[in-house]
Amino acid sequence: MTEEKKKNELWEWTKVLLIAFGLAAIIRYFLFTPIVVDGESMMPTLEDGDKMIVNKIGYTIGEPERFDIVVFHAPEQKDYIKRVIGLPGDHIEYRDDQLFINGEAYDEPYLDEYKEAVTDGTLTEDFTLEDKIQRETVPEGHVFVMGDNRRFSKDSRHIGVIPFDEIIGSTSLIFWPMEDIGFVK
Repeated sequence: MTEEKKKNELWEWTKVLLIAFGLAAIIRYFLFTPIVVDGESMMPTLEDGDKMIVNKIGYTIGEPERFDIVVFHAPEQKDYIKRVIGLPGDHIEYRDDQLFINGEAYDEPYLDEYKEAVTDGTLTEDFTLEDKIQRETVPEGHVFVMGDNRRFSKDSRHIGVIPFDEIIGSTSLIFWPMEDIGFVK
């Protein structure tokens, strides 16, 4: 192989690697990013240490939907994973472990496992939106979020409503550990 061919091949490999790294950076920054679940606030749906993929493009063309699992920048300079319970304009209330949105009862099947295990009261304490954020409805451009492990979750009941622009994206795909690979609701 001539010196010219070696230089040409090296240059071709360099271009391929630069393009690959550039595409990986674009995908991670703009489209999808991995996240590790830290803590037990979303149990039993998500376990501490689960690795998930965050879809960052969904909310650039749309808005969060009720019961989406979202990742957002929390006030503590940390990213949280929680479930969207209230959308802009919603009035939220819990009575006797039942979610009411705008006066209508909603089922939360993702909580069934925990509700059955509770022997000393309710999983979710009674409250109204006014009790937690001093407003009757979720403000425009915000969502009210809660962790599935209601007794051990720092969420909108403590940190307030979350502005849309603090939401990184939605997540529903666990990619690690291997035995848990799949979509969650």
